[in-house]
Amino acid sequence: MAIVSEEKIIKVLWQYNPWWRTPAAVKDNARPQKRLAYYEALQMLMHTSIRRFVVLSGVRRVGKTTILYQIIDKLLEEGISPRNILYVSFDNPILKLVSVETVLSVYESMYPVEGVKYLFFDEIQYTDDWELWMKVIYDSRKDIRMVATGSASPILEKGAADSGTGRWNVLKIPTMSFYEYCKVLALEDPLPSYTIQPCELTDLSHAQLSELINRFCPLRNHFNRYLTIGGFPELVLSGDDLYAQRMLREDVVDKVIKRDVLSLFNIRNPLLMEKLFLYLCMNSTEIFSTTTAAKELENISVSTIDSYIEALKMSNLIYLSKPMNVGSKGALKGKPKIFIADAAIRNAVLMIDDVLSDETELGAMVETAVYKHMVSFYQGTPAQLGYFRNARDNQKEVDVVVELPRQKILCEVKYRSNSHIPASDAIVELCRDKTAKVTHSFLITKEMDDFGVTRHETAVPILRVPAIAFLYLLGKAEADNKVK
Repeated sequence: MAIVSEEKIIKVLWQYNPWWRTPAAVKDNARPQKRLAYYEALQMLMHTSIRRFVVLSGVRRVGKTTILYQIIDKLLEEGISPRNILYVSFDNPILKLVSVETVLSVYESMYPVEGVKYLFFDEIQYTDDWELWMKVIYDSRKDIRMVATGSASPILEKGAADSGTGRWNVLKIPTMSFYEYCKVLALEDPLPSYTIQPCELTDLSHAQLSELINRFCPLRNHFNRYLTIGGFPELVLSGDDLYAQRMLREDVVDKVIKRDVLSLFNIRNPLLMEKLFLYLCMNSTEIFSTTTAAKELENISVSTIDSYIEALKMSNLIYLSKPMNVGSKGALKGKPKIFIADAAIRNAVLMIDDVLSDETELGAMVETAVYKHMVSFYQGTPAQLGYFRNARDNQKEVDVVVELPRQKILCEVKYRSNSHIPASDAIVELCRDKTAKVTHSFLITKEMDDFGVTRHETAVPILRVPAIAFLYLLGKAEADNKVK
């Protein structure tokens, strides 16, 4: 006897698919503002010659479900029959008790549907053997196209590696870039008619750079809000910033740590996981030592800390930036830097009063935002991202290093009233070192008038760029590359 009756499953499917009765009903959940991932997912789903399923991966509240509804809305606008479109969330307590095969069988028994069927499976990781069923569906049902979502990316990526090669692509969705934030709020684009990538800034004269930077002055207050609210679409559109930060704690952090992580990974000590995440928030952008953390967190074993760090990474709550060699200088080995997935998550957890007036906290927030933007911008390329710290002189560091076959980019964040750096600074020494093969170098500054090439004598110029402009340009260049 089945645990869940067919009648109960039918009732759930009717609730999830109101467009079967009223096609316009989908618009209640399909926001007009579209993220970059919407265009990428739609292109993959509808490709005329290469059939692929799509899996969207990202932290809670990043907009995965909204993207599903937006694609459904697009399909209905294109004339696809409403009953050829099925949406289900396997986070539903009833559907957690049944298989993908059962859901599909019940759906197909409800209506005589002809032509291509479009399946949208939300939080797919909550159903057993999901990757095997996706493989079976892909191989045996040429009349089906599918988009799925999940909050634990390496679980999804392992499934993709084991069963999904040539069948589906995992598309990682970070929190919104500053450019996307501005687009969602329908702010005026400082560069309405063209795009310039950050690495092209060095080709501009000082006058051209001045004119460009000046265009971003109206966005200063929005940038401060972006740092505190973060890149979560629903919260960006909220009119209550204090409530939005509370939602970050309760809906993003607490639910991920107390429910998703515990249910998807073998976490034996939930309280330790909470303490570890708080510890990471307090020490984010710093070099992380598993040994030190194990001692400071009640002498927990190193292996336990390692496994919990991996679970947080899998749940899209943190980034690990690894040390990289640059030039002839020896680099620190083995110890990553930890970045929280969005600076606003850190702010919400630590609840620091008036964070915008604390220069140290602001520096950590902007460094986090820069790293996140870099990861997103270079996703899908052969770029390696990390940081540099001199093994002999532990004070000499470069915050972000990007290495490509023909480029090596250094990025140092000095988000403070005086961005001056001495000639002994790591970024200056590396830009003098021809063996380092640096091609571009940036100093990310705070003030809008703090821009231009530094006065250091280096083989590669170090260009000061205000953070507002740098991050906006990265986000817009990424968008223009993906939305064509």
